Amino acid sequence: MDVLALAPQWGPGMWWPVFPAFWILFWVVLATLAFRARRNGWRPWTGHHASPSGPVSTTASAEQILAERYARGEMSSDEYFEHTSVLRGGVS
Repeated sequence: MDVLALAPQWGPGMWWPVFPAFWILFWVVLATLAFRARRNGWRPWTGHHASPSGPVSTTASAEQILAERYARGEMSSDEYFEHTSVLRGGVS
């Protein structure tokens, strides 16, 4: 029995530092991914991503600005329709 207890193949061996290093690396990567996902708009309690902060297209953004200006009364209906037709590729 004493011979088995002293055998070199029984025990942690030279690979014992690998397993703690693996788990530390695993948790660091997991925390980094969670932080980056949260910063980019992922909301785990709702199951949805946040809406993109940038405009979908420049034409849609310009049309939205024109609609807001028209709603505030900064331009007439003729000006509004002229500008929207230019944005959509029509002739003014």
